[in-house]
Amino acid sequence: MQLQPNRDAPRTVMKTTKPDEAEHLTRLLATVAGDRCRRSFSELFRHFAPKLLAYGSRQFGNEQIAADLVQETMTNVWHKAHLFNADKGAPATWIFTIARNIRFDILRKNKHRRDEISADELWPVLAETSDSLGDDYALDHGILMQEISGYYAKLPDAQRVVIEKIYVEGKSQQEVSDSLGIPLGTVKSRTRLALRKLKELITE
Repeated sequence: MQLQPNRDAPRTVMKTTKPDEAEHLTRLLATVAGDRCRRSFSELFRHFAPKLLAYGSRQFGNEQIAADLVQETMTNVWHKAHLFNADKGAPATWIFTIARNIRFDILRKNKHRRDEISADELWPVLAETSDSLGDDYALDHGILMQEISGYYAKLPDAQRVVIEKIYVEGKSQQEVSDSLGIPLGTVKSRTRLALRKLKELITE
């Protein structure tokens, strides 16, 4: 099903997801779920498509694959809007979680790139917590840690501590360096090694 925004619908520009905007997006999802309202879906599409396209472009370095990610993500939103629960998170978190899962599917299916996939690509939170997306689009850390807890526990202690401080406590690499009293280069090295190990565990 090819879902595209309704060009006749009023054009709404939203640059950030403020509380009132989050409530508005929640109402749009409810209308899509309950009434299959294409006008509401069009507004959701216009709001999220540019952000998803930018996310996909950073992940794949390929505009066509990024566009495919947008299409598949928003198709899922159309079909699964009834599954959204505002009590468990914001609309942006839910939609970007869908996008992240689709991204993994694309990486797995795209076998000719398997050997080129970096450890960063297989760590689910790196891109999602970039400054360009903002806090509204960060993935839920509770869900993330639940998904990878089995792998996370298998990391060497030194690597696990660094990963925990960066991705659970939200510290920068420089802050981790300062708090642990180790060189910044060591923090970066341990992060790379930990991500590579996680990649191997997840792939296996």
